[in-house]
Amino acid sequence: MGEIDMPGATPLGNSSGTPPDPAAPATVVVDTQGIVRGWSAGAERLLGYAYWEVVGRPATGLLGSDADLEGGFPAALGGRSKRILLRHRDGRCVPAHVRAYPSCDSEGNAQQFVVATPWEHPLPEQLPPDGETTEEAFAQCHVPLMVYDSRLLALRASAGAVRELGLTEEQMRGRRVTDILPPHICRTVEDGMRRAFTTGEPEKFHVRGRPRPDAPEGVWAVTVSPLKTPAGQVRHVQVTALDVTEQHAARERLALLNDISTQVGSTLDVMRTAQEMADVTVGRLADFVTVDLLDSLFRGAEPRPSATGTVALRRAAQQSILPGVPEAVIRPGDVDYYPESTPPVRCVTTGRSSLHRSLDQAIRDWQRADPERSGVVGAFGIHSIMVIPLRARGITLGVAVLVRHRRQDPFEEDDLLLAEEIGARAAVAVDNARRYTLARTTALALQRSLLPRRVAAQDAVETAHRYLPARTRAGLGGDWFDVIPLSGARVALVVGDVVGHGLRASATMGRLRTAVRTLADVDLPADELLVHLDDLVTHLAAEEDTTQDPESDLGISTDLIATCLYVVYDPVERRCTAATAGHPPPAVVTPYGVAEFVDVPAGPPLGVGGLPFETAEWELPPGSLLTLYTDGLLQGTEQDLDKGLTALRRRLEHSSPSLEATCDDLIQSLLTAQPQDDVALLLARTRALDADQVATWELPSDPATVAHARAEILARLTQWRLHEVAFTTELVASELVTNAIRYGQPPIRLRLIRDTALLCEVSDGSSTAPHLRRARTFDEGGRGLLLVAQCAERWGTRHHTGGKTIWAQIGLPDGREQAGSRP
Repeated sequence: MGEIDMPGATPLGNSSGTPPDPAAPATVVVDTQGIVRGWSAGAERLLGYAYWEVVGRPATGLLGSDADLEGGFPAALGGRSKRILLRHRDGRCVPAHVRAYPSCDSEGNAQQFVVATPWEHPLPEQLPPDGETTEEAFAQCHVPLMVYDSRLLALRASAGAVRELGLTEEQMRGRRVTDILPPHICRTVEDGMRRAFTTGEPEKFHVRGRPRPDAPEGVWAVTVSPLKTPAGQVRHVQVTALDVTEQHAARERLALLNDISTQVGSTLDVMRTAQEMADVTVGRLADFVTVDLLDSLFRGAEPRPSATGTVALRRAAQQSILPGVPEAVIRPGDVDYYPESTPPVRCVTTGRSSLHRSLDQAIRDWQRADPERSGVVGAFGIHSIMVIPLRARGITLGVAVLVRHRRQDPFEEDDLLLAEEIGARAAVAVDNARRYTLARTTALALQRSLLPRRVAAQDAVETAHRYLPARTRAGLGGDWFDVIPLSGARVALVVGDVVGHGLRASATMGRLRTAVRTLADVDLPADELLVHLDDLVTHLAAEEDTTQDPESDLGISTDLIATCLYVVYDPVERRCTAATAGHPPPAVVTPYGVAEFVDVPAGPPLGVGGLPFETAEWELPPGSLLTLYTDGLLQGTEQDLDKGLTALRRRLEHSSPSLEATCDDLIQSLLTAQPQDDVALLLARTRALDADQVATWELPSDPATVAHARAEILARLTQWRLHEVAFTTELVASELVTNAIRYGQPPIRLRLIRDTALLCEVSDGSSTAPHLRRARTFDEGGRGLLLVAQCAERWGTRHHTGGKTIWAQIGLPDGREQAGSRP
């Protein structure tokens, strides 16, 4: 309030000689006795008293005649603001808001600091009557407002209600809402009024519709407020309606964009992603939606416009508010060819959207070029069309057409902007699905090319197999299986899994499968084969570390790890040998239906390096079922490993005699519809060679025994009726036995096996392997293995704990390969 005059002080506000501030408040200091001790320039301006006229005098002399302050002034104010009349120097009353604040002077004595503010409003006696003011305010209110009685009949209507409803107040008075508004709005409003009469509490809700037939559809926020008597009884209700169409439309647009972001692209399937866009858009923005993508996109090529003008578009999705999508002229998956002049083709070519009415020249030209679609436009009353490009990463993928025929309001520019945003977001999801599909197809083609297209012919086991790629965004894994024929009528069964997904895992899988076949061809024991395979994985990992681009994959390097199970079955000895590198154990089902898992010594995964592997060997009756699998089969049960193994054993104990049916049963019962990991499954039912299919002779280390061996061979081949190969077999056996006697060590054993081919094996106690060499013209030896290689289809050496075995495979004439009886 400016300066405060204390005893002995100069007057406030104009001590400097400057004119008083007209906006300065009127402030007064009053002591505890009610005597004025301070007087500001604002107070002088408000009441006209000079400083010397009031200071030292009672403050009550400043009050108007009607001021009734119990307890004196200003203590009666008690810190509250109160409107009172003050007395001006000329005798008139000045209305003012006055508030007193307790304070102290410089000596610590209590006093009151009073602030007075002029009250500019007219005095009560100058106001017009309350009823007249209320009537004017209600009649001129621009907000739609109506008053209803307990019978729900209209009593009053504001100017805003008259404007929106198109009826005068007299026309609406005494009528119910059902006589004024559409039925669906009436029920909602009248229900709200009834609740307000019953509960005495306001009701708030939204309604959508047209307040009058010629008005556009809008959204209204309705408030029903009870009007109560002084006794608290609800006598009338007041209904207020605010047009919130724009706010509601904005919220709907944001909600639609949010749903597009969250619901479109839930999978990495192109067709499903396009259908999600159509499903979300129909009913909220359009009555009928089609999504067409360039046909080249589905062939894995980069989408490009046609050079001929006509564009082939494949229908990816369509949806309608009508059941069965009757507006569509083609089905999803069909290809349609659009002429160059049509809006979809111009949209694809230019990448720009367009908004049309059904009477536009562009739509008429399209109808003339496509009579079938022209019939749809007329039959369903299509009146508004938007054509939106689907563009992502600078590439036009296709086009979406949005149509209205049931909703009367045509599309506006705001709808076009919204549709463009929807198309842009959906296009990114479609492009992600396209790129994923292309990468997955490439990886799957690579993986299938690396897996065996057909199982190699052999007679030791009957086999069936399944391979299922993962159905996740992580991509394909590195699971594989193989069946490798070995010497001695044996067979190797292999299942492996490269940790990880994608092309890297598939390529690594192919290298490991090739390495296993190579190592198996040299007849390495199972444990030694895994040692060599472990070394290979370690070298591959080292190569990747040295050749990896430091900027690729964000600089993240992952270890190359794989698991492998290698099983060898011998149908002659009827025994199995197995070694594992971190792989789940094989399951065996006996001919009596008992399933169990073989306790193969656990070895480290491939790639760990430096650790040994051990083998397990057991006898296997003919007709037993061997089950080799990857961990994806167990993870499909959504359980831990133990529960997965239990479920697998339970299914195997009730397996079908058919291996193919057993494969199908295991896949269907243990896996979900969308496997999270690749699955490789290999079933093998063992067979055994009859005793009359194998002939074995123990030979002394004496050159004279070669003739005896030839005679025994000739006799057995005669018994087997294999006269055609007798000479070849005698020659091969003679050379092998001679080499064993000359260069090997006892004991020497000769064995013939009659299977799909005739196998001749000579074993000795030496571990020195023979090798082919070129004999010179006058050399007396060195031609034995050359003769064997020329006469036999295949030959080779395998080592074992007792020495080595040289074997040769001799083909049988057509129709003479007798496999003997098979249990």
